[in-house]
Amino acid sequence: MTGHRTRLDTATGQILDRLDTRLLPAGELLVRCGNRRATRCPACSTLYRYDTYQLIAAGLRGGKTIPTTVASHPRVFATLTAPGFGPVHNQPGTTPCTCGTRHADGDPLLGTPLNPERYDYTGAVLWNAHAPALWARFTTHLRREIAKAAGLTQRTLRHHATLSYAKVAEYQKRGQIHFHTVIRIDGPTGPNSTPPTWATTQLLDHAIRAAANRTRVQHQHPSRAGEADTAQSAEPTVFRLGRQIDVRAIRSTDFTGDIPVTDRHVAAYIAKYATKGAETTTGTLDRRLRLLAELAQHDLTDHARRMIHTAWHLGTQPQHAHLRLRQWAHMLGFRGHFSTRTRHYSTTLTHLRAERTTRRGRQHDAISASTPLDPATVARHAGQEPTGEGQPVTGRRSDREDRADLTAGHTDPGPGHRAGHRPKDRRSGGPDTTLVISHWQYAGTGLLPELAHLADLLSTTPRPRTEQPNRPRQARRAGDPAGHTTDPLTTTIQSGAIA
Repeated sequence: MTGHRTRLDTATGQILDRLDTRLLPAGELLVRCGNRRATRCPACSTLYRYDTYQLIAAGLRGGKTIPTTVASHPRVFATLTAPGFGPVHNQPGTTPCTCGTRHADGDPLLGTPLNPERYDYTGAVLWNAHAPALWARFTTHLRREIAKAAGLTQRTLRHHATLSYAKVAEYQKRGQIHFHTVIRIDGPTGPNSTPPTWATTQLLDHAIRAAANRTRVQHQHPSRAGEADTAQSAEPTVFRLGRQIDVRAIRSTDFTGDIPVTDRHVAAYIAKYATKGAETTTGTLDRRLRLLAELAQHDLTDHARRMIHTAWHLGTQPQHAHLRLRQWAHMLGFRGHFSTRTRHYSTTLTHLRAERTTRRGRQHDAISASTPLDPATVARHAGQEPTGEGQPVTGRRSDREDRADLTAGHTDPGPGHRAGHRPKDRRSGGPDTTLVISHWQYAGTGLLPELAHLADLLSTTPRPRTEQPNRPRQARRAGDPAGHTTDPLTTTIQSGAIA
């Protein structure tokens, strides 16, 4: 952002301070974009991933307003996949692929159809479009199955137990969505209450598999083969989840059993996929398309290009208008939220960001109190002369106050201007005697060349990863794509026909 901001005392007419981006080191006011995608903004996506890790971990081991007793509640890590729409190149364990070749981890053929002409691209795109509805229907059936296993009705289940979960959506290499979810059973009032004695991980395992098998979503659309048979076109298509369902009990960090599925592993695994989209695994785009001709400017895989074309052309049909396939063609039809959770599962991202802002504000106040300011230097940067008492007319301000000034005010005196009032004494809640007059303009996205070079230097500096346990890292196989085929959490579900 470029512009300026001036704070006035309406009672005395005195200029309290003035901020001008021309006097800043970068010449611009840097504001976070807040994008969660790693391909769009590595800095903001890293912060989002850390926050997601804390959110998931708090629901597994407590902390962040969640009691530590949740670690003893029944909880599992489940993976729900998509059905097959045609044979694809994969790594089926120790045996070669169907094509007769043993593919390496970084082989670009992985996830692509063996015969693209016979692959059901229409069904694949429409399944992605119905994936949010499938997840919603699955959670409904899951509550019914838990109540049925406990010998209760769905209405009386709320008086005995509460279902809490957090899920993240991930793209497989073939371009289909599948869900990783942490599911927990609490007492009737949430994580603060003890779950009933009948609530076990075995019951939760059985309920998840039964609910996944019962989940169905119908949709009316023309024949996939394109025939003009009206009778066949009128038949609704039924979408369901894939047959490969993986459910694993989550153990505490001090007891891992044979397979190390702990709360730390699960939280780090889910947080990793919170910043990845279809562009990471499938090779598609990370932004929307305005025209289909824009695909010629991007280097996409043939499989991703076919799925985008299919979504774009399906979006022109009236029976698919409510799916908004053209708007979500770059996401291969998927239009749901990547990360969701129930209200009782854990804390919120807003709470985590508020804690970070408060902590940084305290650090800033401590530095400002311990570091004396030169009145002449401060006044020069503010564009004013020092006062007769030798006190500066402005003080050090944190980024949170600068960002608040960007949105301060309720009246707009002119184009590009925002004006507003802020209390002179925010702690005591005094009267509004401070007027903020600001003028900001959008300068662009990204960093200046000098700052980009500095960011590259900082990114090469090794830093400890807070979400990883203090243990030696396992060697990674050469050419391993991020998060596929080598992680122990997905070794089981990725064998077979799923790439």
